[in-house]
Amino acid sequence: MSTKIRKIISVSLLLFLIFFLFSCVSNRNSEVYYDYDHGYHTVLKGETLYSIAFRHGLDYKKIARWNRIRSPYTIYAGQRLKLSPSQVTSKTYQAKKKTSSTKKVLTKQKPSAKSTVSKPASIPIKHDWNWPTKGVVIRTYSPRSGGNKGIDIGGKIGQPVLAASSGKVVYSGNGLASYGNLIIIKHSEQFISAYAHNKKLFVKEGGEVKRGEKIAELGNTGTSEAKLHFEIRYKGKPVDPIKYLPKIN
Repeated sequence: MSTKIRKIISVSLLLFLIFFLFSCVSNRNSEVYYDYDHGYHTVLKGETLYSIAFRHGLDYKKIARWNRIRSPYTIYAGQRLKLSPSQVTSKTYQAKKKTSSTKKVLTKQKPSAKSTVSKPASIPIKHDWNWPTKGVVIRTYSPRSGGNKGIDIGGKIGQPVLAASSGKVVYSGNGLASYGNLIIIKHSEQFISAYAHNKKLFVKEGGEVKRGEKIAELGNTGTSEAKLHFEIRYKGKPVDPIKYLPKIN
């Protein structure tokens, strides 16, 4: 009996050790790919610079600059990207900013005029936008922390989803958690739009689309109801799409 007990204990310890080692490896991998605490992101297969910027709410141009990535912003799986400037760079920048701002105060007294001119730039007047699908807005935009970063438009599964404005498809896939089948379109150096929870995608990364062109079918991927989650982002930050879209009579 003692020999059998010893064998049982040995097998149990071995199984526990295997489970423990597997858990350590799993945790280590998750930390490598999503090392948010240290300001890094390791690229996964299928990700683009734009989808990574979208995930973290950053301007893709800033990520490109911090990592010295040039246009057309090609990245590869396993590449480790900075999500913020290095400490040395930021300290140097702050030091320069302090000295230059002191000189400006002594020589110029018109900072308010510059700030007044720059504020309206967040809402483009000359940019043309159309509604991406037909339906009722069932959830509006909220700037609060944890709030809705766009609008949700209710509809029927399979109805057309259209490009809200002309541009280039910079992401088409389902690699972002909770967004389901997602399309991201770059309209300019400042603006992108996103279309989430689609049933089917009709465009590929790198393709050009025109305003009003069918790019997907409305669905419920990544959510519990049939809807289109639509976002407009300016320099990486979500803005209220209602302020950009034409009024419905």
